[in-house]
Amino acid sequence: MKRWKMVVAAIAVVLFVAWYAFRPERLFINERVHETMPAANASSMQAIESGVFYGIAHPTEGKATIYRMADGDLMLRFTNFRTSNGPNVHVYLVAAVDAKDSETVQHAGFIDLGPIKGNIGDQNYALGSAVDLSKYRAISIWCQRFSVNFGVAPLKTDHVVPQN
Repeated sequence: MKRWKMVVAAIAVVLFVAWYAFRPERLFINERVHETMPAANASSMQAIESGVFYGIAHPTEGKATIYRMADGDLMLRFTNFRTSNGPNVHVYLVAAVDAKDSETVQHAGFIDLGPIKGNIGDQNYALGSAVDLSKYRAISIWCQRFSVNFGVAPLKTDHVVPQN
């Protein structure tokens, strides 16, 4: 009887660890966010770079635009954004022209902008004023738990995509 209890306890621990690692419920739960443009600086903001997301490991779509604010700070804005939800998904500014695979993100270097605010909707991320946009040329939606690039938006200055 004692051995049976140990087996059940071990199975329970394995199931808990597997659930925690994979968080399967996130496949079915969308997190929507609808941040507006900062109203105080809306008239003096200038779109300086933009790109369109495409999927790598998961379908990803929408637009990414970097704005220069009146005070010189930079802001990244996603519009019409949609990707898969997952455990520990972050937004990375990648030091590469494009990131067509996960290895590029890992080897090129990146700035972690923090956890994604939602897997659907418009959202803003502060970049500060010291980011070298000549070096960081792509936005990656990155799953830290599994080191997977969900999707990417290469940035371009020659065709800024208008945002609302």
